[in-house]
Amino acid sequence: MKVEQQGELYPLDKKIGIVSLGCPKNLVDSEIMLGQLRDEGYEIVQDSNDAQIIIVNTCGFIDSAKQESINTIIEMAALKEKNCERLIVAGCLAQRYRDMILDELPEVDAVMGTGSYGDVASVIKEAYSRKHFSTYCDLRNTSYLDCERVISTGNGYAYLKVAEGCNNCCTYCVIPSLRGPFRSRKIDSIINEAKRIAALGIKEIILVAQDTTRYGTDNYANRMLVQLLRELSKIDGIQWIRLLYCYPEEIDDELIAEIAQNDKVCKYLDIPIQHASDAILKAMGRRGKSNEIGSLLQKLRSTIPDIVIRTTVIVGFPGETEDDFQILSEFIDKYRFDRLGVFMYSKEEGTPASNMLNQVPARLKRSRYEKLMRIQRKISAELNSERLGRTYRVLVEGVSEDGIFYYGRSYAESPDIDGLLYFTSSEPLEGNQFVNVKILDCDDYDLTGEVKYESSE
Repeated sequence: MKVEQQGELYPLDKKIGIVSLGCPKNLVDSEIMLGQLRDEGYEIVQDSNDAQIIIVNTCGFIDSAKQESINTIIEMAALKEKNCERLIVAGCLAQRYRDMILDELPEVDAVMGTGSYGDVASVIKEAYSRKHFSTYCDLRNTSYLDCERVISTGNGYAYLKVAEGCNNCCTYCVIPSLRGPFRSRKIDSIINEAKRIAALGIKEIILVAQDTTRYGTDNYANRMLVQLLRELSKIDGIQWIRLLYCYPEEIDDELIAEIAQNDKVCKYLDIPIQHASDAILKAMGRRGKSNEIGSLLQKLRSTIPDIVIRTTVIVGFPGETEDDFQILSEFIDKYRFDRLGVFMYSKEEGTPASNMLNQVPARLKRSRYEKLMRIQRKISAELNSERLGRTYRVLVEGVSEDGIFYYGRSYAESPDIDGLLYFTSSEPLEGNQFVNVKILDCDDYDLTGEVKYESSE
């Protein structure tokens, strides 16, 4: 099928592939674009080598992410010598460096910023009548989030974005300039999307935003995450609801009680603390203090004894002294996070931190990173050993490459970022079913066990 587009014949029977980079929030945007393109009649392909139109949805958060995005664009540009007819660059890197991309990568036909996901079909059509252009990006728009998606994570879980943008003023972060101000979706919109996800047979939804705990504070003038959790819990088919990106100062007693009492909400919280030295937290523009974070952790564990807590921290922030790093190391050793992500500070242009004095040398950042990872590896191994002999409800995700083990996750493991449970079964299993697994062995990050079936006697 062909249609007239600005004086040229524009083919709709094209194969399209999307390469999605970065965080789960970016993945949701990619899935929304896929949904629109599917509805336009395009054929979605998994292998970029087969695609006539390629979209690279980029990340531009830190140096390593930017480099990965650039390398991927160059890799996809090489396919223009084969099947690829049009190359579109979208996402955070496109929002941040649109002119540079157009100037230095002539293979790129169009650049879409983070406010343009709803326009992807029209951008592609335009790319067949002119080349090398960028789209206007409205960083207040959230209407595209209401579009139907193509879920790309399989039938076990799906991410659900509850808000866009960020109002936090962390001095190291470019996200507010790339994504705009924080803006929550309406509860009805989120519930309708969750019902569509459940209708696909998906058992777990994972709530994401730049600051999930701030949900509702803009359009409802109040924290509404608890109300949202209660409404989501009413949806048949949804078994697990997982919370990521919960800022410590926004976690109140009402939310803690809801997590403790609601059987569908995973006893799992991702709480990015970023540091434990008050001096560094202040320099970062973070609102909380170390003792407040410690008190929150103690309250969570006393109220929800089996809660799993994940966090992220940054080492090598400008001005971080040995004393600051020692405070952070002792905090991690004391509070024994179940999951820990460590990042070396990345000097990002346009952020206040990039102009701060006393930038930490790369070698010292690397040394501090490795020290924290050694501490956490020991903690993780000890915590895993405490799970030996215990039985967990596990969502089956697949079969290992050796064909011996099944693998899956309990409430304690978030997809992609945490370890897995590997287990045997005396009966054949299917993906996306729940089984009870007794833990028999472990290493630093993964666990091994067997399915326990109820005795027929």
